[in-house]
Amino acid sequence: MHEYSVVQALLNQCEEVAAQNDATKVVKVIIKIGVMAGIEIHLLQVAFDTFKEGTLCDEAELIINPQKLKLECKECGNIFEVDEVRYFCMKCESLRVKVLDGEDMYLMSLEMK
Repeated sequence: MHEYSVVQALLNQCEEVAAQNDATKVVKVIIKIGVMAGIEIHLLQVAFDTFKEGTLCDEAELIINPQKLKLECKECGNIFEVDEVRYFCMKCESLRVKVLDGEDMYLMSLEMK
């Protein structure tokens, strides 16, 4: 379960941002997780709830925004999003597609006090 190490890195990043802004508490953490990030959302939530204790995020709410897979067709130029791993154009069915978004996890914002 690499979600534990992902959460530890997320908590470290939250604490760094809080320190840079002279905050004493993080109350909300908003992240975006791409469908291709390889992260189980439920396991990430459980890990966050477990490991946030004793940190600045102790009482923080974790908001997870799933990101669809965003692709661009190199044949017809169509840009589209899909909920599942599908590497072909929805318009012309070409297999020559480029991934634009949906492979990563990003810390989008923090609400701090």
